[in-house]
Amino acid sequence: MDTEQLRLAVYRSFATTGRPPSRSELAETTGLPIAAVDAGLQALHEEHHLALDPSGERILMAHPFASIPLGFSVMGRRTLWWGGCAWDSFALPHLLPDDPQVLVATNCPGCGAALAWTVTNQAPPPGDQVAHFLTPVARMWDDVVRTCGHQRIFCNEQCVDTWRSRTGEPLGYVMDLTTLWRLASGWYDGRLDQGYVRREPKTAAAYFAQAGLTGPFWGLPG
Repeated sequence: MDTEQLRLAVYRSFATTGRPPSRSELAETTGLPIAAVDAGLQALHEEHHLALDPSGERILMAHPFASIPLGFSVMGRRTLWWGGCAWDSFALPHLLPDDPQVLVATNCPGCGAALAWTVTNQAPPPGDQVAHFLTPVARMWDDVVRTCGHQRIFCNEQCVDTWRSRTGEPLGYVMDLTTLWRLASGWYDGRLDQGYVRREPKTAAAYFAQAGLTGPFWGLPG
């Protein structure tokens, strides 16, 4: 089935209200019966346009939006969103034309300190903090909720080490805020538009390299 109308309804609801539409709302918006809505959502889940809960009825994520708290809040002029992760939270002002500036807030997983930045679509925010991504890009969709829940921002690399010692997690990929901002800046271009197409691995790798990322974590040479 053609799921594009359904995909747009999901994304536009998140963008304007900060929450996903219900199945009945999707049926009303699209004119589809509930059974077709359910089948379409499952197809979008399998195509990695969104993530459903195990029941298949609740939309957990439609990147860069989330319906569950994963460590970040993002406040625009009129709307408050859950930021799915550091990557997604920094992406929102680039995707939303009415919110070119947002307030991104979180806590350092290492020491618990409150952290916040004014993030715009014009330039990276100042700050010496670092982002740590746990899961390599090739495995990010194995458990996308865990992946996003472990794309966090820390005060510094010492706080990353503190968190790793406490949790037993391995070292992933560490980047500064400027690199995080570049990664987020164009990744979701077109996602709110008709006919959006996800990047193929080759074009994704080229995008990562342009953002300044390197090494096998990103499927790139060291």
